[in-house]
Amino acid sequence: MPLKITVLLENRRGKDSQLIAKAGLSLLIQDQDTTVLFDTGPDASFVHNATLMGVDLANIDAVVLSHGHYDHCGGVSALPHGTRIICHPAIIDKRFSSVTLFGYTPKIKKLSLDIDYSPYRMQFSRTPLDISQSIMWSGEIHINKPHAYGVLAGTPDSPDYIQDEGVLIYKSSRGLVIVTGCGHRGIGGIVEHCKNITGINQVYALIGGFHLRCASPSTLLSTKKLIAEQRIEKVMGCHCTGLWGRLWIPNMTSPMTGDVIYLD
Repeated sequence: MPLKITVLLENRRGKDSQLIAKAGLSLLIQDQDTTVLFDTGPDASFVHNATLMGVDLANIDAVVLSHGHYDHCGGVSALPHGTRIICHPAIIDKRFSSVTLFGYTPKIKKLSLDIDYSPYRMQFSRTPLDISQSIMWSGEIHINKPHAYGVLAGTPDSPDYIQDEGVLIYKSSRGLVIVTGCGHRGIGGIVEHCKNITGINQVYALIGGFHLRCASPSTLLSTKKLIAEQRIEKVMGCHCTGLWGRLWIPNMTSPMTGDVIYLD
């Protein structure tokens, strides 16, 4: 059975006008043995879409939350109590967008939600975690020069490097399939981390948000070069990849809400 990826929620909608599209991401990942829900989007819209698409969410083996931004974990409350959820322990941090002016960094918009995780079977892990023989959670992605996206609330506030961001990895016969939520840690750093922890050097496919919608030309050029050097066959950018990112990366496809993707 090929790997099946069902786009339950993404910023844009496909042909079915009854489906809901919102800024966020929710993907259902299925192989012959295991079903994993990757992110929930900002609310229960992914459940609405799954129902209309005839997708049964009753037998999910695990939910993986890529990081603690509301557009990726906001739909947790729509999950049945007792659902197994895998994520980084820092997902519960309170975080805000911000801007630095004249030496001050005021908080602008809250980017996290006060989610009650107590009804769920939580597996908080900073380190890689096997979900099945072929599917794993990356754990914390270590990079040399992380970029800050807003601030973490505290005394005092501190830069938010999205330390809790992780990805889902599928080990296929053709190489790694890497599923990203937003790619805040950088596509290059994510790819190297996944190769290091699996011992597999070939990357077959990248799918998810690549955080390129406002990226600098140098970041876009380095991402384009990385994809070419790694000979990544399938590149599917959605959510925060943005039109700007899609214009720069050749042969990129753009999954939309309602799409179903099969990978050999």
